[in-house]
This record gives sequence, C-alpha cells and structure tokens, in this order.
Amino acid sequence: MAKFALITGASGGIGRKTAELLARNGWNLYLHYYINKKEMDDLVKELSNYPVEVIPIQADLTGAAGANQLTESIFGIDAVVHASGVSKWGLFQDHSESDMDDLWNIHVKSPMIIIQKLLEKLIRARGKIVIVSSIWGQTGAACEVLYSTVKGAQLSFVKSFSKEIARNGVRINAIAPGAVNTGMLNSFTEEELEDVKEDIPMGRLANSEEIASAIRFLLSDEASYITGQVLAVNGGWYT
Repeated sequence: MAKFALITGASGGIGRKTAELLARNGWNLYLHYYINKKEMDDLVKELSNYPVEVIPIQADLTGAAGANQLTESIFGIDAVVHASGVSKWGLFQDHSESDMDDLWNIHVKSPMIIIQKLLEKLIRARGKIVIVSSIWGQTGAACEVLYSTVKGAQLSFVKSFSKEIARNGVRINAIAPGAVNTGMLNSFTEEELEDVKEDIPMGRLANSEEIASAIRFLLSDEASYITGQVLAVNGGWYT
C-alpha cells in the first residue's frame, strides 16, 4: 500500500536528504518549501529517478495562513517530518518582536497547526511524526536565545502530545541534531567552525545524511515502540 509523507523545509539541507532517503525507501512525498523554488525544482527532478509520487507545495510558515494552506493540499498522509527552520543570531535584547513571532510561528505554531489539521488522517493511518529540533533546545545557547527557546518548546510538545495520542496508534518523536554541515552554518568563519569541531567529542560536524537516517529510523517499524523521545544526534556533544 502506498505511503505518503509530508516534509516541511524540504528544500533545506536536512529536509532534502530526508526526501532522498524516504523516496529511496518507497515513500511518496509532499515536499514543502517557501522561497527556494530552484532548489525544489532540482529536488523534484532528482527524485524522478524513483518510482514514487512527488508533490511540491509552496507555503509561508511564518503565519497561520501558510500552515492552513499547506494542509489543504494534502489528502492521505502516513507521516509528517517538520524540518523547516531558521535561526536568529545575536544578543537577546537586540531582537525585535517580529523576530520572536517569526521563529515561534515557523518552529512551534505552524507545525502544531499542521499536525492538528492532519491528525484525523494520521490516526486513520496510525501515522508517525518527527520534529527536527536542536541540541540547543536541550541545553540552550548564548546568542541564540530565541532559537533555543522555540526548539525547547518543540521538545515539550513532543513529550506531552505523545502521551495524548499514543492510544490512537500515532507516534511522535524528535531529533536533536548538534552542529550539522548545512547552510545554517554559512555565517560561521572557518576558524569558528574549527572551534566548534574541537568541542565535539567526535571531532567533526554531522552531515545531513546522518540526520536523515535517524529520521527514517523513527518513521520505520523498527521504532514501533518508541514515542515521546528525543534522539540526540550530536557526536557526543553536550551529553
């Protein structure tokens, strides 16, 4: 029977690799993006090599309207992977209310709306949900207070919602990556990245494929008794 997964932020580093891995494993895909149309077009073309259906959906998740619009484009669904994300660097006192709203909406409110709107379908399918959070949601980071706060909120949602929905056969878990070699680190200098690597026991950044593999595991039947958990994929950093 055909399986369908929604991946938000599918044009980003982690979302893209997750789409490739799921397509390789026979998943049909709804792929959300916002402004990266070229990256999405390239991804859809690449996934045409697999015998799966791929449906791109454009939506702005900085507001509720975009989240609602996205769900209206979805019919059957077996899994949701929320990989959308942006960060705001700088001192807390320098951030605007708009910054706060954007991060809250993208990381917390929009995925909650999406899951709520799709919940009936997910219950019918005994579906799975994976939220891509962050190491900073677990431990916090200076100069990333907004990002750490919304990532921590994601983890609280996963832990509480898992208890509410478990008897309906729906599983929800989170991935908490450490430093991943994606575009989110583009603002770092080489020297700064080397300093980060020195702090990580494994001595290197994660690659997107490693995060995607953890997501695939949590969506699989191999993880059938796992819900409400946070899987840290961080090379031993902040254990």
